[in-house]
Amino acid sequence: MQNVVHSHIPALLFVPPCEAEHAKGYGAMAELIRLAAANEAEPQRLPRNIEAEAAFLGAILIDNRVIEDVSIKLQPDHFFEPLHGRIYEQILRLIDRNMLVTPVTLKPFFEADESMRELGGPGYLIKLTADGAGLIGARDFAQQIYDLALLRELVTVGRTLVDNALDTSESVDPKGQIEAAESALYKVAEGEGDTGSMKSFLAASTEAIRNVEKALQSGGNLSGVTTGLDSINGKCGGLHNSDLVILAGRPGMGKTSLATNIAFNAARRWIREREDGIEEAKGAGAKVAFFSLEMSADQLATRILAEQSGISSELLRMGKISREDFRELSRASRELQELPLYIDDTPALTIAALRTRARRLQRRHGIGLIVVDYLQLLQGSSRSGDNRVNEISEISRGLKTLAKELGLPVIALSQLSRAVEQREDKRPMLSDLRESGSIEQDADMVWFVYREDYYEAAKQPDPVNEAAHDAWKEKMERIFGVAELIVAKQRHGSTGRVRMKFEAKITRFTDLADDQYADAGYD
Repeated sequence: MQNVVHSHIPALLFVPPCEAEHAKGYGAMAELIRLAAANEAEPQRLPRNIEAEAAFLGAILIDNRVIEDVSIKLQPDHFFEPLHGRIYEQILRLIDRNMLVTPVTLKPFFEADESMRELGGPGYLIKLTADGAGLIGARDFAQQIYDLALLRELVTVGRTLVDNALDTSESVDPKGQIEAAESALYKVAEGEGDTGSMKSFLAASTEAIRNVEKALQSGGNLSGVTTGLDSINGKCGGLHNSDLVILAGRPGMGKTSLATNIAFNAARRWIREREDGIEEAKGAGAKVAFFSLEMSADQLATRILAEQSGISSELLRMGKISREDFRELSRASRELQELPLYIDDTPALTIAALRTRARRLQRRHGIGLIVVDYLQLLQGSSRSGDNRVNEISEISRGLKTLAKELGLPVIALSQLSRAVEQREDKRPMLSDLRESGSIEQDADMVWFVYREDYYEAAKQPDPVNEAAHDAWKEKMERIFGVAELIVAKQRHGSTGRVRMKFEAKITRFTDLADDQYADAGYD
């Protein structure tokens, strides 16, 4: 291909052989087409890496999953070459619509693009995928594109500062110029101002008053998203925006059941509030995204249907139900058709992919609660290596960052270590959190699910010993179906325990009828 130079548009250039040696690590990347400014003779050029932009776009077009691994908020205007920015923008649109993005699917959108036409037409999209070297360092390319965009913004701020300082024709106000420069630099430091978290006390206090008002209108117990359980709402005030809640327990305790119950209750409350004409900002319900890495979507749906129909989930799975039961199941299914509960059962998700999908769900559906089942099944980045502690730390920080970024509560289920089983008292404690202390550190609340009857059932004495057997039977009658939620950490309030009723057959948690929710008065 011949080099084409235009006075007003970018040109197509092959990387010279001498540069190809320098770019040996990128293989055929030496042949990758790059867009360059026409005036190469300018003494100073704005920071850019056109090759990195092309390589990154090519990597996405080869494998759309690459974009899920990008942890930064890369925007179309971060690209130096406008055409690359438009290509990236169209890629994001198609991915948001769950469409496959290839040069073929992108072609119709760029057939009339003038810049694309100058480069030979939509065939340029195919040239971007000619070399797969970008797949190796896609994250690094994305980071560099972002960093260079900030540097260009910094150059703009510097030039504006110099121009304003030299211009004394209207006024001489160095203090005002310094303040303006500080403001501009802060915006650059915060990524062009779109991710900054600086708030005035007025804005922060207004939000606090709004939460208090919300709690007051709900009867004094609820200032966040409802759990659907008055006992938990009374203890924690609901699920608060930007909070990371860790829900942990040993296998068999019912932590997945409790998380499913909470997700369903929040989603159902959202529907009822819309029907009652309650504004979304003033409501306690929420649309829910449930990331199930352990169970399939249909298994979760079976649990919810079992809960609502009152039919054993085990019998549902085995098909051992009557015609009447099936009619009740169908009724429950019809009622739940509009439930704003979105289930993602993709296995082996990375924390970066989960964050990407969560952002997409919030943009498209306005979700207000995220549930992750469970934390240890998430994967960190390749940079964490073989160190599992570092990987779990990265995941817990990522979940907390996600909660703050999207402004919603995140419930993450977690496994506990086997140390619980070695103690006489099986009630979990913070030190039992598995694999990393960062889980405890990053969490705003840590909940443990504990069922005494689970352990007591295994202690059944020989019926020959009537006295011991009768004592065991009496205790089982007292504790059967009673679960404890141990609030081991709470940034916004006190710790303690609340009691709930657990119906194992339909995997449902409910409030106890005696309303004795607090930890006082029972062992």
